[in-house]
Amino acid sequence: MIRGLVIALVVVIAVWVLALLILVILGRKEQARELATAIPNLLILFRGLLRDPRVPRGSKIWLVVAVIWIASPIDLVPEFIPVLGPADDVIVAALVLRHVLRRTDRSVLAEHWRGDPATLDRIVGSRQRVVRTQRSAGA
Repeated sequence: MIRGLVIALVVVIAVWVLALLILVILGRKEQARELATAIPNLLILFRGLLRDPRVPRGSKIWLVVAVIWIASPIDLVPEFIPVLGPADDVIVAALVLRHVLRRTDRSVLAEHWRGDPATLDRIVGSRQRVVRTQRSAGA
């Protein structure tokens, strides 16, 4: 079982790198950068939200479900399909973030987000821009 997980992880990383290379070759360096950092930034965000006392307990349960989903090798769309493979992880993350956003102040999300604020805006589908706080901008 461990051998199978290691092989799956290597395949996922190889496909991820291939998707990044394709985007760079096509001249879409900004999208490549966003793809490269989306999942790590989401995991950092979720970790911060799970530790934050301003986030309601019910939202934290959904955050745990999303972290398990993202970390799980079982996906609706297999990871080896370029660009679409990680899409189900990002969709689950976006749905959970929208749930959290309805129950938590937007500044809490911005405080824990380490990526480009425009990327978070796209993930949560916001028409209103994320405003970084002093703490999150300097971290």
